[in-house]
Amino acid sequence: MSTFKTENPGNQPVWVNTHNCKACDICVSVCPAGVLGMRYDHTSTLGAMISIDHPEACIGCQECELSCPDFAIYVAEKKEYKFAKLSDESKERQVAVVANNYMSLEA
Repeated sequence: MSTFKTENPGNQPVWVNTHNCKACDICVSVCPAGVLGMRYDHTSTLGAMISIDHPEACIGCQECELSCPDFAIYVAEKKEYKFAKLSDESKERQVAVVANNYMSLEA
């Protein structure tokens, strides 16, 4: 079992325990705000790893956390973090991430 703490590492809306993440990209597929993407990572079994590219756009919906089969992604409590509102820009970014096979647009 990983020793990674599930507590917020410091004023973050969303964070990942990369030791538990198997790079299935389910979290990326369900994020409505285009916060997440996958990045190439030669050390990962599947050759990719989750990337939190736009934390400022996180709306706190918890879809990523709830859909993760490996309990690798966490979302801050609403009482601890001021989340963004879902914007047209975020929706468009999510469409672009999906069209890019869930890969990060930042790469």
